[in-house]
Amino acid sequence: MLMRDMKKASTLAAYGVGWRHALLLFIVAGSLAFMLSREPFGQNPAYHDFADRRAFLGIPNCFDVTSNIPFLLVGMAGMKVCLGNRSMSLRSAWMTFFAGVAVVSAGSAWYHLNPNNETLVWDRLPMTIGFMGLFVALLGEYVSVRLGRLLLVPALLIGFSSVLYWHWRDDLRFYFWIQLLPLLTIPVVMALFRARYSHGWLLLAGLGWYVLAKIAEAHDWEVFVFTGNLFSGHTLKHLLAAAGCFSVLGMLMTRSRFEGESTP
Repeated sequence: MLMRDMKKASTLAAYGVGWRHALLLFIVAGSLAFMLSREPFGQNPAYHDFADRRAFLGIPNCFDVTSNIPFLLVGMAGMKVCLGNRSMSLRSAWMTFFAGVAVVSAGSAWYHLNPNNETLVWDRLPMTIGFMGLFVALLGEYVSVRLGRLLLVPALLIGFSSVLYWHWRDDLRFYFWIQLLPLLTIPVVMALFRARYSHGWLLLAGLGWYVLAKIAEAHDWEVFVFTGNLFSGHTLKHLLAAAGCFSVLGMLMTRSRFEGESTP
């Protein structure tokens, strides 16, 4: 028995698997188990009751619609950077992230033209592309490139499934976990595993912008009143989230590989 356990341990060590990987797996699986242990909850109809309903140039809810343009610009710029860097080890994952960001601009704009559960599907589907692309890219860069390449397609399928499950069953638990996963894992991965590239602080800055975006989203009406009906919290949410994506783009454009670091 002891020899068998020692053999298993040596095999795991050969693949670089240790307590850090086990802790990361526990966070991923534990957060999913916790979310699914909660009572099912559906989409609150009041979610579609946005503060700023003003129309300009024939565009309903104009500011919530047009504030998605920065996503398109950042997404296209990110894809251009990825296409121009053929040596990027996880280029497919980063391309997926920026493609998701670009498509969010169309999906979110379509939703805000006529906010309801049916159009919300087209807002959330591209968001899961972005979330999963970023999650896999960072896992690959900090933990294992092989792992990142292996997980990209399954992660995208899981992301899509979370939106479809909500749409068919009116249960948001799975989708909320998809949104929560990068927020939980990014700081943990950066703390536990050695960085192979510089400018990691820009990734944390992007995470901070996204947290601010969620706060602005939760205070849609309050922001609208506070600014004298100039803009709403949801409009601000789009701009802050796009700023977070721009921080990630800035990281990719300015970083360099640390000396002595090789592709795992």
